[in-house]
Amino acid sequence: MCQLSLFDAEEFYEFPKDLLEYKENFLTREEADLLKDKLLNTAPWEQRTQKMYDKMVLTPRLTAWYGDTKMDDSADNNTTKRNEWIPELFSLKERIEKEFGYRFNGVLLNLYRNNNDSVAWHRDKESRYGKRPVIASISLGQTRNFDFRKKDHHRSKYSLPLPHGSLLIMKGDLQENWEHRIAKSTIPMKERINLTFRMIHEGI
Repeated sequence: MCQLSLFDAEEFYEFPKDLLEYKENFLTREEADLLKDKLLNTAPWEQRTQKMYDKMVLTPRLTAWYGDTKMDDSADNNTTKRNEWIPELFSLKERIEKEFGYRFNGVLLNLYRNNNDSVAWHRDKESRYGKRPVIASISLGQTRNFDFRKKDHHRSKYSLPLPHGSLLIMKGDLQENWEHRIAKSTIPMKERINLTFRMIHEGI
């Protein structure tokens, strides 16, 4: 895989700004440390199941949902409770909205406990996220590579390391034309928490 910086590259496949926005130090080290410790110790982490090749398997990571209302969300063929906002997550939501001009009503948390936890190639194409979803992703803890590949040309692969406190916003037609993943690693790694703020359309 080509380990290039998506934002400094001079190659043809550099991602245009209408698909990605990136801010490496969106949170200060102190802010990121405090939030990581808070969520690691207090979030209602669950290990969900999902269907793969006609079998139900445990997802190789833990998850938790927060949002505007206390209700159930159906995701990955599994029902997951959406918890009410805690002050730290709600203020972070408002901060991203104010700086970038987007709106969100929910956040999915993923906990990658070590180098064996991962998420497979996928696109966030569920109808409840809308046709051209905007997803704001905050990374806390261990730096992990966020991989992209063209949906119709898998040899076009790129990787972006996402460090502690960074913010990556995916938007436009990215979910239509590109897949993404967090791969397993042979290198020992510590915990990483990923916060993905989304606009969820109810009743779809």
